[in-house]
Amino acid sequence: MAKARDIEAFTPDITTSYGKGLTQEVASFIRETSYEDIPEDVIELAKKSILDGLGLALSGSVAESGKIVKNYLGSLNLSGDTTVIGTELRVPERFAAFANGIGVHADDYDDTQLAVQKDRVYGLLTHPTAPCLPAALAIAEKQNQSGKELAVAYNLGLEVETKIAEAISPRHYQHGFHATATCGVFASASAVSKLYNLSLDNTICTLAIAASQAAGLRENFGTMTKPFHAGRAAEAGVIAADFAKAGWTATNKILESPRGFFQAHGGGFTLEAVTGKLGNPWTFVNPGVSIKPHPSGSLTHPGMTKMMELILEHNIQPDDVEKVDVGTNHNMPNALIHHQPKDELQAKFSMEFCMAILLLERRGALPEFTDETTNRLDVQDMISRINFGVNPEAEAAGYDKMTTIIDIHLKDGSSISGQADFGKGSPANPMSYDEVAEKFRGCAEFAEWDKGSTEKIVELIRHLENLESIRALTSLLAR
Repeated sequence: MAKARDIEAFTPDITTSYGKGLTQEVASFIRETSYEDIPEDVIELAKKSILDGLGLALSGSVAESGKIVKNYLGSLNLSGDTTVIGTELRVPERFAAFANGIGVHADDYDDTQLAVQKDRVYGLLTHPTAPCLPAALAIAEKQNQSGKELAVAYNLGLEVETKIAEAISPRHYQHGFHATATCGVFASASAVSKLYNLSLDNTICTLAIAASQAAGLRENFGTMTKPFHAGRAAEAGVIAADFAKAGWTATNKILESPRGFFQAHGGGFTLEAVTGKLGNPWTFVNPGVSIKPHPSGSLTHPGMTKMMELILEHNIQPDDVEKVDVGTNHNMPNALIHHQPKDELQAKFSMEFCMAILLLERRGALPEFTDETTNRLDVQDMISRINFGVNPEAEAAGYDKMTTIIDIHLKDGSSISGQADFGKGSPANPMSYDEVAEKFRGCAEFAEWDKGSTEKIVELIRHLENLESIRALTSLLAR
């Protein structure tokens, strides 16, 4: 008979007491916070991101990914009460959240959470609206809820998502997780829990079910699977809340447990970044959320903002350019990985393309980010003249900003240089509501949307607190 083996007890890396009660703290914040508790400036900032997200869902509906999603959902013969934006489809809530989450993120044109801790990469946390708004919108439409109810759910979802993303160890992102997907499930779960008015225990359960659906890998950046992450995160919150409401069970310590979200996904977390920090301050106010002026990775935006300024100030012509050196800290090339892009999705994560298209077209909007444009001979030629890499000065500036240093070398032997830490649309250089509305109009036009409906949407969101039924909004977003 074989001898029994001695079994040693396994001791987790962290103690069970670290962060005890954190999941309940988050759930209590969701349960107890009302519209009146949210400062007016937070509500106004949120309106800009909501309008931005709706416009992106419209433009995303005509992206190739949007067409595939529409055909897929159509093939399922679903019957429901919620709108797939930009289409005639009405489907169950989870599928509307899924489709619209993909739509918001399809063009990589959506808003960005900004990190505050020094060991985080500034601008590389989440795209907070993509998983949050679609879930909240679907449930508010289903339940015929008001603009105020949508606003509070959206703000709570975004607040929970961003604080969790700030707290998790930076290893989470550095090792390949896509935080919009993994932390985004908490946005949708929080928003839907609020709209359902779940009990404290059911809200805790919703967060736990959502956490077990948290997934998404950065290796898929530059493909349709990146926006798929946002869609699945939006859908996950709806599924989680539905099951919790039905009596499903889950742990009551999904965030802080040694086998829970923070430890499993990141190897740890900074408790002080989340506990006591929910709504204190609100992320929309500090450090803020950045709205994109270009449909590309946010790390390209400081360079694009400065490049556009230099082009216009010095009237730089494409034929005058010998080469361009673009230098950043080492974290930025780790995300902007496509140096010789061959399609529009790769172009969004190519500093070389983003610099080249501005030099050639003096703009970089949705019509410029296409497969055809990316592969134009003049674009590929200009890309070959862009040298993108690490600049010691930018590296020394730190990771709490996106320092980008540009040196344009002209054929006459002269050079023009510039530097930017932040881009247009960031809290340091914000867009006004009217500027976001102009971006919304561009997205709607790209989707060939009715101009009358476009203007009504702009005004409905401007006065969202007065909207009695979200269905008045979603009807303008459906064909």
